[in-house]
Amino acid sequence: MSYQSEAELEKRLLNDLVVHNRYERVTIRNEVDLEDNFRQQFNLFNQEKLNGVPLSDKEYERIMIYLKGKSVYQSAKMLRDKYVLQRDDGSEVYVEFFDSADLGKNIFQVSSQVTVIGKYTNRYDVTILINGLPLVQIELKRRGLDIKEAFNQIERYRKHSYQNLYRFIQIFIISNGVDTKYFANSDGPILYSYVFFWSNDRNDRITNLNDFGETFLDRIHLADVIARFMIVNDTDKL
Repeated sequence: MSYQSEAELEKRLLNDLVVHNRYERVTIRNEVDLEDNFRQQFNLFNQEKLNGVPLSDKEYERIMIYLKGKSVYQSAKMLRDKYVLQRDDGSEVYVEFFDSADLGKNIFQVSSQVTVIGKYTNRYDVTILINGLPLVQIELKRRGLDIKEAFNQIERYRKHSYQNLYRFIQIFIISNGVDTKYFANSDGPILYSYVFFWSNDRNDRITNLNDFGETFLDRIHLADVIARFMIVNDTDKL
């Protein structure tokens, strides 16, 4: 295929995720928008458990204190655990952040070009949110560039700007349109040798970004990967 810019790759991927995979496109400009959206999706995802009563400001604050400031290891464990929320009336309710049993219950959204200000100002290409939490981060490079440049960029983000809810990222994906690879998040250094191509159940290697988006990023498949395969190793614990 002829030259494709990073912006063109991003536009095509976003369209495929919305049209074919039925993700909701959401505009998230910064961390304030991210947290506002998380609150909305948390209420929706736990609607039955909350008896239709959305979180109060104090209840939401308790949840954010619980979620923030943790390591990648701790965040991954918390994602899969239930949380005992004390409501303002004194009652307690078990809420969830991710449903590993009923994968279709999870709420899938996609956003792009989220700006996060840390040591540096960074703008993330494509973020997949599940139940409002950023669980998958995709970094793109224009067609023809070595995808290791995207890997190096993610490593810079991990050092300088992936904080708070971004500690919940489970999977990173890097692509230049032709070659697409993925790898798991970790608290420690990630070696490029732990970055993999993905093969489908027929053992066909899927490298093209469009094909990868249709298959690996299928909602049920992606949720299944997160639920069953992205297991956090205790050696990553800080």
